[in-house]
Amino acid sequence: MRILIASGNAKKRRELEELLAPAGIGVVGPEEVGGLAEVLEDQPTFLGNARKKAAAAARATGLWALADDSGLEVDCLDGAPGVHSARFAGEHGNDAANNHHLLEELEGVAEENRKARFVCALVLARPDGSLAVELMGEARGRILTARRGGGDFGYDPLFLFTEEGFDQTGRSFAELSGPQKSAVSHRGRALRMLLSRLGEEAAIGR
Repeated sequence: MRILIASGNAKKRRELEELLAPAGIGVVGPEEVGGLAEVLEDQPTFLGNARKKAAAAARATGLWALADDSGLEVDCLDGAPGVHSARFAGEHGNDAANNHHLLEELEGVAEENRKARFVCALVLARPDGSLAVELMGEARGRILTARRGGGDFGYDPLFLFTEEGFDQTGRSFAELSGPQKSAVSHRGRALRMLLSRLGEEAAIGR
């Protein structure tokens, strides 16, 4: 099976490829189909934006298409940056600026009030654009007061994973290897749910 990843984010595509490859699923990038038209992400929820992107990519290419919309929600900021995570500081995809802006927003906030979660909405669309699978994954933690770790993907250096019972607990996502992060991350959890659905007749092959 080949799935088009409806995203131009190279880091996100690499993470998705690493998780899908063991299941024998081939990943196709936008550049391999001549590019994809930009989809306006104007929905108020991650799921709404993922639906739009998956359906548009599938209809444009005639391929199964997987879209991800994900981001960070901070409790004391009423869920911000939320769907605006990639452009929290104004410029889309500027991770350094987004991290800096988040730290500014949380300046002086006590550790116990910096709770947050990463959220990932995954939507798989059939080649005709109809939606086959919709899934949500999340990972809970809190926002650090300074960057930790060498990873540079999004807010990973500021997100301390705090869920109990995991070896990764107490480390930032940027301090984890790819497999360590995927085992507990919002995207990894959503993708594992997707893989469990791919063999179901209700989702695939109709």
